[in-house]
Amino acid sequence: MKAQSKTETPGTHPLAGAEMSGAEMIVQVLADEGIDTVFGYSGGAILPTYDAVFRYNDEHGRDGQDAMSLIVPANEQGACFMASGYARATGRPGVVIVTSGPGATNCVTPVRDCIADSIPIVVICGQVPSAAIGTDAFQEAPVTGVMGSVAKHVFLVTDPERLEATVRSALEIAQSGRPGPVVVDVPKDVQNWIG
Repeated sequence: MKAQSKTETPGTHPLAGAEMSGAEMIVQVLADEGIDTVFGYSGGAILPTYDAVFRYNDEHGRDGQDAMSLIVPANEQGACFMASGYARATGRPGVVIVTSGPGATNCVTPVRDCIADSIPIVVICGQVPSAAIGTDAFQEAPVTGVMGSVAKHVFLVTDPERLEATVRSALEIAQSGRPGPVVVDVPKDVQNWIG
């Protein structure tokens, strides 16, 4: 099955006008959509989003409980399989947050498993800064190309103004029609953008 691939999603979104970083926007959208558990393994290209998860928990957690649980297994493949199991057990989409390059490519097998079994997961991958895409930068991988053959849909977000709508679309696409995995590739500069 060949995944659909888009560079961006058109449209505005409910958080328009709120000042926050792209990474904070990702976390806020997940929270708005009822996601209270994420799975992942951090690395340099996704650190802004991990920091945003920790800040979100500091601001919204109660009585020592995180508002958004972060489950960190031994590696990215484990994170994806855990998200798949979570989706199977709860009927809700599993969400995975991983870094660029080998972090993203370690997710290929579980993403393929999810497409075969119609399991809704969303994999949010960090990516090298937009200007470095295609330069063979450290830990760069052509995520849209690699995941395009195994995922239901793949996004590369190069316009931070489209980030919120893209994450919302990813969650919707993962659950609509025949459920399946959706990959959102987010360059580090888009995560660090303040808008």
